Amino acid sequence: MSNEEILFDVEERMEKTISVLKNALAGIRTGRANPGLVDSVRVDVYGQPTPIKQLASVAAPEPSQIVIRPFDPTIVKDIEKAIVASDLGFNPQNDGRLIRINVPALSTEVRRKMVGRIKELSEDAKVSIRNIRRDGNKAADQSEKAKEISEDQRDDIKDHIQTLTKKVEESVSKATSTRESEVLEND
Repeated sequence: MSNEEILFDVEERMEKTISVLKNALAGIRTGRANPGLVDSVRVDVYGQPTPIKQLASVAAPEPSQIVIRPFDPTIVKDIEKAIVASDLGFNPQNDGRLIRINVPALSTEVRRKMVGRIKELSEDAKVSIRNIRRDGNKAADQSEKAKEISEDQRDDIKDHIQTLTKKVEESVSKATSTRESEVLEND
């Protein structure tokens, strides 16, 4: 592999890790209603589990309420069942055309659990980033052994990978600390 290919691979994989982390953090409840809270819910319609976003518009018109307006009114009951079956702890209210979910305020204990989950996600992302760094360094070593790149190029690649790793880990820390403060914030 050339040094550009190695760096491109490492950078792309780290960006995917950040993207996965941000999606996971969006699904963690804060004291406010957020359309991202129901992103993980899959509705079994048309013989296939489908994300709610593909079946309905999801909005949070008030700080304590999520409104789900299905594009096809005949699947309102299916969406309601999926929300009840999820482990989100919501009690949806169906009026035949749309679903309203009142998001209850979080207790201190629940907030602590959410922060613990955020820290878990952060650590998982950092471990993944370090594994990507290790793979990139290994690829650089192998390319150098195969005489595809010089020792100096290998060292430059490793330095670049380390710099990228630090930058991405800082990004993870910033995203998780922001989400932690949102969760701990009292309404």
